[in-house]
Amino acid sequence: MIMLLIENLKYRYPEQDNDLLDIPHWQVAAGETIFLSAPSGSGKSTLINLLAGILTPQQGTIRILDTAINQLSARRRDAFRARHIGMVFQQFNLIPYLSVADNIRLASHFSASSATEADTRALQLLDKLGLTQTEVRRKAGQLSVGQQQRVAIARALINEPELLLVDEPTSALDTAHRDKFIDVLMQQLAPAKTSLIFVSHDTSLQSHFSRHVEIGALQHDAA
Repeated sequence: MIMLLIENLKYRYPEQDNDLLDIPHWQVAAGETIFLSAPSGSGKSTLINLLAGILTPQQGTIRILDTAINQLSARRRDAFRARHIGMVFQQFNLIPYLSVADNIRLASHFSASSATEADTRALQLLDKLGLTQTEVRRKAGQLSVGQQQRVAIARALINEPELLLVDEPTSALDTAHRDKFIDVLMQQLAPAKTSLIFVSHDTSLQSHFSRHVEIGALQHDAA
């Protein structure tokens, strides 16, 4: 089963004369874990935002679960993302004055599950990720970086997404914490066979993943 299919994608920011991204074809199978590497400024984060439907390309098609997300209205893209795509950002993007539980409840807003079911799943995820009941009640801004990472993973997985997009989440971590973060992430993905696209410039991480892709190799000039 194909999870992601890109055809003839081109994207440039308004102030640019040339395309930042020009990808003729790329596909990712369901359950694959992709390590996507590239130098800074080469369009990694832009590609992640395109895959999430936050940005839309000037040309081409992005299909996720056989849905051309760039052809959906903004409202339908938001709903599709909430139900099918999880995201973990470099800065985690937690709301610091809300509790851990409330941060995750916000992410479960579009879930097909009831509020009670979502809360139960959130507690199960957080328990697996090593957060105590006391920490779940604390404000996100009071947690350590490692604890915030675990909350970000739980928030991204609360709706049981088929695709998880992870953008440079380990750049501020030492080696031990970096490897532990990836191990925890992989443990949560395996049971559901969630596809993962993990963006980083640190190629020493690639051994954790089923496939390593360089963004330059996807581009038209390299094809």
